[in-house]
Amino acid sequence: MTTLTRKLGGTELEVGAIGLGCWAIGGPFLLDGKQDGWGEVDDDESIRAIDRAVDLGVTFFDTADVYGTGHSERVLGRALRDRRDAVVIATKFGYTYDEARKEITGTDTSAAYVRRACEASLARLGTDYIDLYQLHVGDTGTAAAEDVFAELESLVDKGMIRSYGWSTDDEERARMLAGRHGAAAVQFAINVLSDVPGLVEVSEEAGLAGLARSPLAMGLLTGKFTAESRLPADDVRGSGHSWVTYFRDGRPDQDALDRLAAVREILTSEGRTLAQGALAWILARGEAMIPIPGFKSVAQAEENAGALDRGPLTPAQMGEIDALLAR
Repeated sequence: MTTLTRKLGGTELEVGAIGLGCWAIGGPFLLDGKQDGWGEVDDDESIRAIDRAVDLGVTFFDTADVYGTGHSERVLGRALRDRRDAVVIATKFGYTYDEARKEITGTDTSAAYVRRACEASLARLGTDYIDLYQLHVGDTGTAAAEDVFAELESLVDKGMIRSYGWSTDDEERARMLAGRHGAAAVQFAINVLSDVPGLVEVSEEAGLAGLARSPLAMGLLTGKFTAESRLPADDVRGSGHSWVTYFRDGRPDQDALDRLAAVREILTSEGRTLAQGALAWILARGEAMIPIPGFKSVAQAEENAGALDRGPLTPAQMGEIDALLAR
């Protein structure tokens, strides 16, 4: 079996073309007084899932210091302790938090904070270096971002990080990474229901990896939700955040369900599950694209990793989806 791989931007790092996002395994934490986690977690199950994913060819793991206010990084570090050289670890910084209250408290992108946050992440992950260190605050001002990049370049030179990137949905901000010493990736929200051709183009033109955040539309594209589904308030999708677009107070968005129904047959062709078809769509959007679906169980990690074996959708399938979704 040959596992599909992708280069991480202009670095020498090569990763399995499907990564895993580690937001959900961080467990409960609060943002603006509302739950920002994905419900309770079983750390042992998370570790088994990560271990199984590596066995199946997943070598890229994306987390953030704020997920579970440090908990996701600790769990990931435990899981990869004996396989560090075989994987690529990405994490993020920029949000401040109270670990005792498990609550996000604000943002800080000052140079001094970037260095402190990096040292804290290294300790939680149990590693001497971070492969990809990303600015998490997507709307950071451009002048402030320049200062952040200068500090990140210094961290590259010190060997504390191997490369850096930005999690932002803004094309102009993403374009700022082009040609910079150590810049390797831009992370943005994209899935079959919500294409962002401009950001795909920026990542390709700038030679950056395009890390696909929310490739399964917060789980909607797994196909397990119906109009009658209702998620609880201890799940970010049910806690009332205005920016959660695919679910409204725990109920799946009906328009999204209708659009999914229109393309379901194509996504599930050739033996793919619906989730695998959605990941195959991301892979077909460009050779720089690396989807990072979330997981909380061994079964979910296995299903996501299974997309590696089947590869991207064909140009004909991509065209048919565009036609069905009137793009």
